[in-house]
Amino acid sequence: MSHCIYPGTFDPITYGHLDVLSRAARLFDRVTVAIADNPGKGPLFTVNERIELLRPNLTELPNVSLTSFDGLLVDFAIAQKATAIIRGLRALSDFEFEFNMALMNRHLKPEVETIFVMPNESYSYTSSNLVKQVARYGGDVSNFVPPNVAEALKKAFAGKQPGAH
Repeated sequence: MSHCIYPGTFDPITYGHLDVLSRAARLFDRVTVAIADNPGKGPLFTVNERIELLRPNLTELPNVSLTSFDGLLVDFAIAQKATAIIRGLRALSDFEFEFNMALMNRHLKPEVETIFVMPNESYSYTSSNLVKQVARYGGDVSNFVPPNVAEALKKAFAGKQPGAH
């Protein structure tokens, strides 16, 4: 049975992430979405909040499970008995970072492959950071994130828009 890990901060989950996830779910028997518990990145949402924001968006993907992790991704992949790590590539600008990460992971655990998946081109410019920036200024993010995430962003930034008194 083939099993892969789809890791990320997912702060918040976007339609681009969900597109990559649906592609991975077609390629593998099992996919584990692994939300990184990395407080150093200063996430807007806690790990548990990110899990709860993602969970309702997995109903159409019965072979996908959801968890969190900290530490080295390749150690987590081995512990989960996964043979691959899925990484989304939006644009050439993602490639250098992802390529170096994949080479380091291969050096650490050569038995775990990294597979790059391109999302639909309509999501190529979408990132969690850009979505948060638009939401922070009260912009409409409904084309980039599921409705439950758009609502959570709205609540998170309520009264916090720059210039709001």
